[in-house]
Amino acid sequence: MSFRALRILNIAAILVCAGAMPALLAAQASPAARGSSESSPSRWDIFVGYSYLAPHGSVTTQEPDGTPVTASYDAVNLGGLFSGAYYFNRFVGAQLEFGEHEWGDQNGKSNIGTEGNDDGFLTYAGGMIFRFPAGNITPFVHGLVDVADVNGPFFNPAHWGPGLTVGGGMDYETPWFNHHLAIRIFQADFEYMHVDFGTGVFGGRANIDAARLSTGLVFHTGSIAPPTPVTLSCTANPSAVFPGDPVTVSSAAGNLNPKDNVVYSWSGTGVTGDGATATVATGPLAPGSYSVTGTVKEGKKGKEGAKPWETAQCSASFTVKEFEPPTISCSANPDTIKPGDTSTITCQGVSPQNRPLTYSYSAAAGSITGNGTTAEYSSAGAPTGVVAITGTVNDDKGHSASGNTTVTIEAPPPPPQPHTQALCSISFSNDKLRPTRVDNEAKACLDQVALDLKQQADAKAVIVGESDAKEKATTAREENYAERHKHAKVTDYAVQRAVNAKDYLVTDQGIDGSRISVETVPTDGQTVQNYLVPAGADFNADVSGTTPVDETAVKPEVRKPLPQRHHP
Repeated sequence: MSFRALRILNIAAILVCAGAMPALLAAQASPAARGSSESSPSRWDIFVGYSYLAPHGSVTTQEPDGTPVTASYDAVNLGGLFSGAYYFNRFVGAQLEFGEHEWGDQNGKSNIGTEGNDDGFLTYAGGMIFRFPAGNITPFVHGLVDVADVNGPFFNPAHWGPGLTVGGGMDYETPWFNHHLAIRIFQADFEYMHVDFGTGVFGGRANIDAARLSTGLVFHTGSIAPPTPVTLSCTANPSAVFPGDPVTVSSAAGNLNPKDNVVYSWSGTGVTGDGATATVATGPLAPGSYSVTGTVKEGKKGKEGAKPWETAQCSASFTVKEFEPPTISCSANPDTIKPGDTSTITCQGVSPQNRPLTYSYSAAAGSITGNGTTAEYSSAGAPTGVVAITGTVNDDKGHSASGNTTVTIEAPPPPPQPHTQALCSISFSNDKLRPTRVDNEAKACLDQVALDLKQQADAKAVIVGESDAKEKATTAREENYAERHKHAKVTDYAVQRAVNAKDYLVTDQGIDGSRISVETVPTDGQTVQNYLVPAGADFNADVSGTTPVDETAVKPEVRKPLPQRHHP
């Protein structure tokens, strides 16, 4: 093959590059038009580069004199490779390829190789190409069916023959021209060519196995838009709870492919669920803010989420609030009691979150029993006055509240003031001869007085005597006489009667004399009035007009029987 063909090929490559240049410039002017090959793979890939061909094969032919001779093919160091690939999706495409590898001078004479071998190869190929974008690196493989125009032995005209090409390589994507320019680091192919040069002189058949290495530039144009990515949104309901209240997190996925399998997953503290909704167990959570993350993946069963657009995430937040403490109010019924009485204490606790409540009570004095909403207070042993009572309520979360009420213990009314009691009275008018003598009738009265004193050990007795006018006159005459006669006797009938009655109580009944006092009244009569004075009673306040007797000046009379009368 001559340089004329190579020049034609170069002109074609220039035209291809010129046709691709507007797209490249437009891409450069709009830097956001495409991303990397992985995120936005190209629709067209155009390759222009250098190629080295190392054929292995020979042709056995005969010279004009009939001598058989074998011609072989040598390596071609100078070659060009041009290809264009159209991709149906990000992985699979169709490729057309043109390659030229030739050594020769302008006169068409060989300057390398076995004698008579022009070593020229012109190939056209088409087939499938498969690429695997991964970041900035894109490996690929392809398989092509060729037609090859191969130079014959000893300057025979080139002949066409079938061929096959298999191989692959790796492209490195550059950021230049907004990711539209890549460097083909290498392309390594195995190429098989079969050519029949005919029979006769310089005829023969060639089966050529060739190794081909290429490198150059790749121009990307167009793009394969990735599928619309999956979307996912999440909501937490309710968004604020108390510990123990459930939280439901719901998700809504968009842009799902109905042909793919869908898998949901959830992450977060206390989260459970494997579908579009999840629940959160908030019982063990401390108060604060929490987040739940949901993930949806679609794809073939077992390979969900293998592609970037097949996965989406969302998050939803909720707050766990601190439990509010309970409140309590207390009252007493009745709120005023007498010493030793009881009162019912009622306390009503309320938990804003309806937590279980327990009650306890305490009192500043007295005692209180109960562990529910009511308790009984006993004032036994408590002093009079206002007593503070406290009711306490506790919930199961360690919160408590106290309420106060009071019970007033009234002081008991003072006991009734004791008063002097008038007991029996003794008449001394029956015995005219002994008008001051305690007779049997008087003793009966005094025995009852003694009994009362014995029954009331803290009581006392007052004996009040009186005399009539005649006796008072006699006493007055005796006193007048006694003023002139030193040893004259004076009888005060009222005093003597009272002293004699006391003597009977002391001598005959054994009553302590200190418990009995003697007094007189100026009223007219011949009696002795007995009084019982209980402890605390005031005789002088109860009985007025009496005069105390100086008992040291009066001696009780000895009770003697009357002398016998002798009748003439």
